[in-house]
Amino acid sequence: MAVPDLAIDVADEYLAFAAELAEEVRPIALSYFRTPLEVAAKYDDSPVTVADRTIEAKLRERIVARFPSHGIYGEEMGIKQGDEFTWVIDPIDGTKSFITGFPLFGTLIGLTYDRRPFCGVIDIPVTGERWMARPGLTTYGGKAARASSCRRVAEARFYTTSPDGFAGADRDCFERLSRAAQLRRFGGDCYMYGMLASGHCDLILETGLQPYDYMALVPVLEQAGGRITDWQGAPLSEGSSGHVLASATAALHDEALALING
Repeated sequence: MAVPDLAIDVADEYLAFAAELAEEVRPIALSYFRTPLEVAAKYDDSPVTVADRTIEAKLRERIVARFPSHGIYGEEMGIKQGDEFTWVIDPIDGTKSFITGFPLFGTLIGLTYDRRPFCGVIDIPVTGERWMARPGLTTYGGKAARASSCRRVAEARFYTTSPDGFAGADRDCFERLSRAAQLRRFGGDCYMYGMLASGHCDLILETGLQPYDYMALVPVLEQAGGRITDWQGAPLSEGSSGHVLASATAALHDEALALING
C-alpha cells in the first residue's frame, strides 16, 4: 500500500497519538530542566541525562501499549523491530542546550511507513510550541504552517546548530554557503526547523545527524512547502550520511546544493 493511499485512512489517528505522546512527556522534560543533573558521555562522546532516558522509556511504553506490532527506533534505547510502521524518536533533541539551560531543545516524534517519513512532530516543552505534520499538511498552533517564498541564497536567513559541527571539507561547504546568505545565525537544534516551516528562516545546513535527529523533521518541512535532503539532493533515509540541507523553496534548495558542491 502506498503512503498517499494509507494517509487517507490513518494519518490523523497516528498524528493525534503522536500529539498525545508529546503532551505526556512535556512535564518530564520540564521537571528536569535547569536542575542539577549528572551528565554521562555516550559512545560518541555526546551527552545523555536521566531526562533523555526517562522520556524515551515513557514514549516506548506508550507506543508498545497502543501499537504493539510497530517498530521503534530511539536515540537512547536502540531499535525494536516491527511491521512496516516505525516510530523514530529523540526524547531531547538538543541535549547540550538542555544541560546548559537553553530553552529551545525539543522532543521529536516521527513515524515512518515502509521506511519513508509519514508523520512528524516537533515539540518544544519550555515554550509550549508544537509543529505537527501528516501528508498534505503541517500545522503550528492548530493553523497551517508555510515556509517562506525565498528563492535566492543571497536573500536567505541561514541557520545551523553550531559551526563547530563542521570540519575539513564540510567546513569549506558550510563557509561557502553561509557566507553567501543574507545573514547567518547559530543555535536552535530542532527549533530552527520549526522556524523554517513557519517562514521565519530560510536555509539550514547541518552534518553529523542521525535518523532520530531528522526523520520527524522531513514531513514538517515538506508539508509546509520546504525541501529537506542530504547534501547531494537525495531523500533522507535511515541510511543517510547525516549531512542535511533544508530550504524554504525548491529554487533556493537547488542554488544551495550548487554552492555546497562547488
